[in-house]
Amino acid sequence: MKALVAGSLRAVWQPLMAAFYELSGERVDTGFGPAGLLRMRIEQGESCDLFASANLDHPLSLFMAGRAHQVMPFATNRLCLTVKTDCLIPGDTWLSVLSRPELRLGTSTPVSDPSGDYTWQLFRQIEWRYPGQGMAIQQRAQCLVGGSETLSVPPGETAAGWLINQGRVDMFIGYASYAARLRRVTGLTVLDIPEDMGVQAQYTLALLDMQAECLAVFLGSPLAQKILIAAGFGPGGDEIFANLPAAVGCR
Repeated sequence: MKALVAGSLRAVWQPLMAAFYELSGERVDTGFGPAGLLRMRIEQGESCDLFASANLDHPLSLFMAGRAHQVMPFATNRLCLTVKTDCLIPGDTWLSVLSRPELRLGTSTPVSDPSGDYTWQLFRQIEWRYPGQGMAIQQRAQCLVGGSETLSVPPGETAAGWLINQGRVDMFIGYASYAARLRRVTGLTVLDIPEDMGVQAQYTLALLDMQAECLAVFLGSPLAQKILIAAGFGPGGDEIFANLPAAVGCR
């Protein structure tokens, strides 16, 4: 069985697949990358049984094109702002830091990577509440990762930690599922972005081959949800999985 999976799920995917193997006896060959680029690979003919995206749009486009049997949500995420601690001044908030023109801001790449799409959505939310401010922040943003021709984050690194420690940026907007790990890095400060800004990532899978239905069911099971939440993700937020069993058998 083969899966193509959003890069932000890389760390949690190992314990998920270990639990899945224990229940089902099935091993999953997994490729990771920005969800938009993975979708393009599938559209170009790459074989894949299940696609796990950090948004709804990419799986839905495969479904509408007749390439996927089903589309199902299975987790959520939020955004946070990671800042080089030395750049902070007393009284700083997440928005005051973002608004300081002397600080270099890094983001992922819209269209290619849902993290970039959610970040641009955040900029629109800021602009709606504080006219002129959101656009000014967006114009300063550098799309450094998550694209076909952007930088490749070394294995084991987070984009925020690596880019800041390399001196390429002073701050980075990324997923809150990385926050606990980033807070353990000396010299970095993670600032939460309020939920009332209305930006929530909806992780969604596309079932491309029915032989992977057992994996899709597992990702919505209570056991998988427990693993995802422990890793900093939110629950799937859909009652479609509410009564699914914890144990899954593919055989």
